[in-house]
Amino acid sequence: MSNHALAERHRLAELLTAAGPDAPTLCAGWTTRDLAAHLVIRERRPDAAAGIRVAALAGRTKRIQDDYASRPYEDLVRLFRAGPPVHSLFALPGADEAANTIEYFVHAEDVARAGEGWTAQPVPPGRAAALWRRLPMIARFEAGRRSPVRLTLTRPDGESLTVGPAGAPVVRLTGDPGDLVLFVYGRGARTTLTVDGPQDAVEALRHVLPLP
Repeated sequence: MSNHALAERHRLAELLTAAGPDAPTLCAGWTTRDLAAHLVIRERRPDAAAGIRVAALAGRTKRIQDDYASRPYEDLVRLFRAGPPVHSLFALPGADEAANTIEYFVHAEDVARAGEGWTAQPVPPGRAAALWRRLPMIARFEAGRRSPVRLTLTRPDGESLTVGPAGAPVVRLTGDPGDLVLFVYGRGARTTLTVDGPQDAVEALRHVLPLP
């Protein structure tokens, strides 16, 4: 069985190394150094990682992340590349694959697509299939609950899934699974998706989630 999370971990580590510590990313306000620190504390400091999702703890998480970001950049990338320590939840069998395939894919694209001269690269078929399998759950959680319109996310072969408020106008986004994942996570402006739907519905969506 393919380990897509491990492959994306190594791809992301290579991208971080090539970009250097001060390169931009698609994570608003973060350089590659900030992103590397985030990746390290996420799997090595569970006491701090809670602030990634819980607003009340965000201040503490930021302080710890800033402290890690002050470390040598090469050390941060090395720690991330090495994988989770044995005490991490991500070291449990299957946890890395389940929790990090999309996480690392998105952050790898955050680095790659923020660079000058970026051109779209094909996602390996097996990895694209893994992203598609995970898309329904994350689409409901990340985009469906925020979108003012009904979203139909469609692959080039016509297979689709729909999320968002029932009865609302429908906007269809068509593209490869990787670009659909990036849209759901708010990176749609840097994708090659096609967007179809009533103009007012498209504009309402654009105010919530960036579009190409």
